[in-house]
Amino acid sequence: MTQRTQRIEDYALIGDLQTAALVGRDGSVDWLCLPRFDSAACFAALLGDENNGHWRIAPAEVGHSGQCDRRAYLGDSLVLETFWETRTGTVKVVDFMPQRDRAPDVVRIVEGLSGTVEMDSVLRLRFDYGHVVPWIRRADGHRVAIAGPDSVWLRSEPEVKTWGQHMSTRSSFTVGEGEKVAFVLTWHASHQPRPDLCDPYEALEQSVADWQEWADRCQYRGPYREAVIRSLITLKALTYAPTGGIVAAATTSLPEEIGGVRNWDYRYCWLRDSTLTLEALLSAGYLEEAAHWRDWLLRAVAGDPADLQIMYGLAGERRLPETELPWLKGHLGSTPVRIGNAAVDQLQLDVYGEVVDSLFLAREAGLKSESHAWNIQLALLGFLEDRWREPDEGLWEVRGPRRHFVHSKVMAWVAADRAVRTLEAEPELRGAAGRWRRMRDEVHKEVCEKGFDPVRNTFTQAYGSTELDAATLLIPRVGFLPPDDPRVVGTVDAVREELGVNGFVRRYSTDATAGDGLPGDEGTFLVCSFWLADALRLTGREDEARELFERLLDLRNDVGLLAEEYDPVGKRQLGNFPQAFSHIGLVATACALECGDEAG
Repeated sequence: MTQRTQRIEDYALIGDLQTAALVGRDGSVDWLCLPRFDSAACFAALLGDENNGHWRIAPAEVGHSGQCDRRAYLGDSLVLETFWETRTGTVKVVDFMPQRDRAPDVVRIVEGLSGTVEMDSVLRLRFDYGHVVPWIRRADGHRVAIAGPDSVWLRSEPEVKTWGQHMSTRSSFTVGEGEKVAFVLTWHASHQPRPDLCDPYEALEQSVADWQEWADRCQYRGPYREAVIRSLITLKALTYAPTGGIVAAATTSLPEEIGGVRNWDYRYCWLRDSTLTLEALLSAGYLEEAAHWRDWLLRAVAGDPADLQIMYGLAGERRLPETELPWLKGHLGSTPVRIGNAAVDQLQLDVYGEVVDSLFLAREAGLKSESHAWNIQLALLGFLEDRWREPDEGLWEVRGPRRHFVHSKVMAWVAADRAVRTLEAEPELRGAAGRWRRMRDEVHKEVCEKGFDPVRNTFTQAYGSTELDAATLLIPRVGFLPPDDPRVVGTVDAVREELGVNGFVRRYSTDATAGDGLPGDEGTFLVCSFWLADALRLTGREDEARELFERLLDLRNDVGLLAEEYDPVGKRQLGNFPQAFSHIGLVATACALECGDEAG
C-alpha cells in the first residue's frame, strides 16, 4: 500500500456537527471517526497508508495520485465541490455530511458537466483506526461492512457495478453531461437495525440551505467577511451539537514537526479556549452558540474545584487516557500516533481564570445567567486563593517540570478582577470582594516584580527565566496593564524579535535549555501570530497589525482552513487540522480591526 503524501493543507473538511471527515485534493476521504469526533476512525490513511482506510472517487485517467483541478465550498456552506477536467470531459464530485437526524451519513455525488468521464470509486473500510478489516457482504442491493460494534452500509443511486478487490470495494462507471451518480455511506451500531435511507439529493438541498441560513446570521460586515464566515463555519463544524462542546480540532497526531514526536490528540474540549471562543461567537452575533458553549462549560467544571481539568470530552468526560497506536506509520512518518491526552492530568492554574473570565463575559453580553453559575465561580475562586502561588505546567502543557508561569499568574489576577467587577455590577450577589481585591493586588505586584525583566523591558515566560512566551501578548487584552504601559510595548517588541520567524510567532523557545520536556522543534503558532496582530493594534500600530493579519490570511489553504501551526521555511501547515484556536484568533482579530474595540 502507498504512504499518504498529501500535505495537511491539501485537505478540506466536511461534517455533520457530531463528527467530521477530511477530503484530500486527490478525491480521497482519508480521515473519518464514527459516530463521534473522538470515536475510532474507520478511515485513517491520513496517519498511515491506504490499507488503514480511505475512500477515493476520481476520474480513472488521473491515476493513483492525481489531484483535482480546483475545489471550493458551495457558497457559505460545508458542502465541498471538487472539479476534474479530463481528456474526455469535465466532472464534479460533491461531498458533504447531512446534519444528523439519527445516523451519520457521508454523501458523495458525481455529476458530469461536459463530455463523458470514466470514474473509479475505491473504498477501504478499516475500523479501530485502520486496524480491523470488516467482513463485507451484500444485502438488499447494498454493501454491508461489519466488525464488532461497527456496521457501515454503502449504496449508490443509480446502482453501479461493485466488486471486491484487494480487500477493498471498487466501482467503475461513466457519467455524461447532466448525469449523476450518488453514493451514500451510513454508519450504525452493528447490534441495531439499519437506519432509514437518506435521500442524497434532498439532503444536499437541505444542507446548503441550513448552512446558508446559519451564515446569514453573522453580524460582521467588515472587509474580511469571507474569511470570518469561513472560520465561523469551521468553528460550527467542530461543535458537538448534542452538548455544545467545541473540539480543538478534528484530528489526532498531525505533527508539529514533520518526522517529529510532538503529535497529540486534539479531539477534546479545552478550557483554555473558553474566553476566546465566547468572544469570537459573541462578536459575530452568535448568541445561541455562545450560550451552548457556556452551558457545556458549566456542566464540565461542576464539582470539586480541586478536580478541575484543563480539557474534557465532548460531553464533559474526564477520563482521556493516552495511548499509542503502533500499527500506524504517522503522517509522513511522524510517530508516535497517539489517542487520548495525558495532559488532562496536568495542573494549569490559568484555566481557573479562563473559566471565571468566560462567565463574566457571558454575563456582560446579556446571556441569561444560570442560577448555579455564581456558586461555581465562588468555589473556583476559593481554590485559586489558596493555590495561585504554586508552580504549574502552564498554558502550553509543557511536559517538563512545573514552573511559575507568568501567564498562569496573570490569569489568576483575571479571576480575582472579574469577580470584583461582577460584585461591583451586581452587589446583590454574595462574595468576598475585599479578599479578592487584596488577592488581585498581590498577584499583580508579584508578577511585575518576579515575572518582568527590567534589563530587556519584557515579561518572561516564568519567574527567574530568560525565556519569552507569546502568551504574555495577552496582558493588555485581559486588562492586566494598559496597552500604552512601557512594559507592554517592550514585551510586544521582545516577543516579535525573539520568537518571530519571518514575521510569524512561535509560542516559546523549544531549545533543550527551555525545558518543555520534549525533543525536536515545532512551527510558528498561528493563534500567537493573531495575538501579535492584536497587541500591535492595541499599542497603536494598526497598519502593522493589519499587514500581519493579511499575511496570516494568505496562509489559509484553498478552501480557507488553518491548522495549528505554520512552517515559514518549508511553507506548509503543521499540527492538527482544522484548528479551532487558529480560526478563533482569525475571527477575533478581524472583528477588533473592524470595530477598534479593546478587550478586557
